[in-house]
Amino acid sequence: MAHEYTSEQLETAKVQFCKRCDFMLSVAQLHQLPEADRNEIAFAGRSNVGKSSLINAMFNQKKLAKTSSTPGRTQQLNFFDFDGKLYLVDLPGYGYAKAPDKIVKQWQMVLKDYLRGRPNLRRVFLLIDSRHGLKKEDLEMMKLLDESAVVYQIILTKIDKISAAALRTIQEKVALELKNHAAAMNEMIATSSEKKIGLEFCQAAVCELIEQ
Repeated sequence: MAHEYTSEQLETAKVQFCKRCDFMLSVAQLHQLPEADRNEIAFAGRSNVGKSSLINAMFNQKKLAKTSSTPGRTQQLNFFDFDGKLYLVDLPGYGYAKAPDKIVKQWQMVLKDYLRGRPNLRRVFLLIDSRHGLKKEDLEMMKLLDESAVVYQIILTKIDKISAAALRTIQEKVALELKNHAAAMNEMIATSSEKKIGLEFCQAAVCELIEQ
């Protein structure tokens, strides 16, 4: 279920993640996208899945990505420049948003067009709350990624909130579902931003995409 990284790969990733990662811009319309001049990765997930917390924990920067107790706060595509080598994109949370339907639909259209048309997008890290497993909205996102031919990898979040047995059950269920999705990677990563669990594997996965 989990990719095996060598100690050298993990150490290289650790060093790389000491480099700067800076917020660039928020994109509400596709004409605002930066030039596709380097590889790009994106983080997606249901609202309140812990996207911003994971990004902050990976880079050990408390305020890199904005966190909020209010679901649906991330309403645009937030771009970050990682050491001049990689674009990192924090995508709008889906499944819940405190916004008018018209605005929510507009976000969804921008997101779909971005996924289908961004030539340098190498991988989407799809975050799933380990306490709840795959929800309807997650399956819809997986279908969209399949249709867009965008490779994606599952990251389970908040594993410190469940038992080891419950985690194994969730991993098995997700692994079974992944077999039905053409663009999905088999390997998933189990994480806890709060307890700093699994972050080194996320870092190594990102660094693989810098090197490509």
